[in-house]
Formats: sequence, structure tokens, C-alpha cells
Amino acid sequence: MEREITLADVEAIAIGAGILGTGGGGNTYLGRVLLEKEMRERGKPCRIIDVDDVADDAHVCAIGGMGAPTVGVEKLPQGDEYMIAMRALEEHIHAPLSAILIGEIGGSNALRPLICALQMDLPVVDGDGMGRAFPELQMDTFAIGGLSLSPMALADCHGNVVIFHHVDSPRRAEQYGRILTIEMGGSAALAMPLMNGAQMKANIIGGTLTLTQRLGELVLDARRRSVESIDAVAEMGNGRVLFRGKITDVERRTVQGFARGRIKLAAFGDPNDTLEIVFQNENLVAWRNGELVCTVPDLICILNLEDSEPIGTEMLRYGLRVAVIAMPAPKELKTPQALAVVGPAAFGYDVEFQPMDGDLLM
Repeated sequence: MEREITLADVEAIAIGAGILGTGGGGNTYLGRVLLEKEMRERGKPCRIIDVDDVADDAHVCAIGGMGAPTVGVEKLPQGDEYMIAMRALEEHIHAPLSAILIGEIGGSNALRPLICALQMDLPVVDGDGMGRAFPELQMDTFAIGGLSLSPMALADCHGNVVIFHHVDSPRRAEQYGRILTIEMGGSAALAMPLMNGAQMKANIIGGTLTLTQRLGELVLDARRRSVESIDAVAEMGNGRVLFRGKITDVERRTVQGFARGRIKLAAFGDPNDTLEIVFQNENLVAWRNGELVCTVPDLICILNLEDSEPIGTEMLRYGLRVAVIAMPAPKELKTPQALAVVGPAAFGYDVEFQPMDGDLLM
């Protein structure tokens, strides 16, 4: 069933995408501004379709930004990079695309496909390949499910576009794409993977755009009523509040195209009660007083206590009063095959994944 996302819905989607972004996926404020601008100029809403609305033989492709979130804040886009990448793929396969997929539902990467869809006059499928945000290309359900990530396209703000006709593995796609992204200035528009409707249905995590909007609407409703929504957000994501406190230290650097670092927090009223989180674009592992409390692929989300606004890793700073919530990953990310790619060991952490009860989408 087709529905519409209007200008009035954008703020809620941006907030929800920031929550599911677990610190990464790109700055949602910038994504929101660009999407609102596109909607105003074109004077029309964005069309959203369900997964089952796509024909099995239709060509579809996911898009998202590649690069470090810190670079994405400082280096503004031209605005048509994603459409350029998608048009290049259409020309490469000599066939039109029927719908656009969201590569990752977190951060501004949840908003960029909507912009591209307006520019190309195509619908967006309600779902994505991660159910959150991850920093590397092989970390989505399409690659985990065995789909090839090539052909794939990367475009920069100068109109340059490169197509990888064949890449022998998802990890190689990440390696080559990361090198090219760095040469493109640290951020680029990525179009991949290209697939048919049947392949998409077998691998996508459905309904995540709807969840994103519901999370944002919950926060906005709480703001209108001047009540805190931290616990309600955690409950909607089948999660729990891990910690409330103040950020006491931030270590962040841009390395090999990623924002890497760690933050430390102290609880209100007890500076000896601490939480430490490490991140690679996204929040990955959290320890409370040295004890493991949450780890990827479960979601670790940092929200401003004042208004429940999600805080990306590029915006973390000393003194912020925040709440940290944890939500269970979608079931598609908790299989042995998936955990080999998105579990803590895949990021270099010698800790065991201890899954939270339930799933993000029940």
C-alpha cells in the first residue's frame, strides 16, 4: 500500500533516524534541512511503498552516504550526488530503476533516499538493510544474505562518478569504496546494492521507516506536553535506559575515513558511577563501572536529557547531560552468519555478544 511523507512528517523522521542511527549515519539536522528544501521546491510529498508492493523482477537499489560523520558536517553536498550515482547505474545496466531502498535507516542516511526519490520521481521502500547504522559496507543484510555489492557507484560533489563493475566480495567493496571516498574528500554518495524485487524481499528488514517516524512522533508529542520521553522511546524500541549522567570526557579522531573514539560519562550525584562507550561512527560497546552492559549489534543510543534529541558521535562534547538507552537489534542481525560480520569481534573487541531480550521490530 502506498502512502506519503509530507513536509510535516520530516522532523519526526529525522529524530527517529537519529535515534536508530546509534550515533552515526550522518547528521540528521543537515539531512532534515536538505529534505525540507527539496520538498518545498518540488511542491510534492515523497511516496512510500511496502516491501510486497515491489514486483519480483523490478530493479531496485539502495543509497547512502559513505565517509566519516565529522566530515559530513563540515563538507556540504552539492545536492544531486545520489541521483547522479543512480542514473549512472541505470545507464550501466541499460534499465530503469523502479524504487529506491534505504541503505541504513540511521542518521541522515534515512533521509537522503527520500531526497533522491523526489529528484527521480520514484517511491521509497519501507525498510532497510541494517535496522540501525553501521560503518562498513559488508554490514548489511543484503551482503550477509549473499548478494553481490557490485555493480556499485560512488559520486562526489563535483559530479564525478565511478562505477565498480565487479567486486569479488563485500569486504573488497568496502576497501575499494573507502579508499575512493577518502580521495573524494572524505564523503561520497554511494549507490548499492543493485538487485531485483525478489532478492530485496528475501533480505530487507521491513517496516523500519515506519518505526523511525513513530519514534520521532513520540518525542515531538512529549515535547508539546513538556514531559520527558526517554523511557517511552526505550519502550517503543523494546529496550531499556542504561544510564543517565553527564559526559565527562570525549576522545574523537578521523582515521581511515571513520570517526573513531570513546566517551566517558558520570552519573548524576555519584561521580564514581561511570559509563564508557567506544564508537566507530556508531556506538559499539558500553561498559558500566568496567562491566559490559551492551554491545553491537544491539543499539546504543545517546539522547539529550532536555528534549530527547539524539546526539551523533560528531556532536558529542564535554558537559552534555544525556541518557543512554539500549535497544535490541532486529532478529536478522542476530544469526551466527550476521554476528560474524556485525558482532563485537568484527570491530576488534574481545567481548561476547549478550543479546537483549526481544527484537527491535516485533
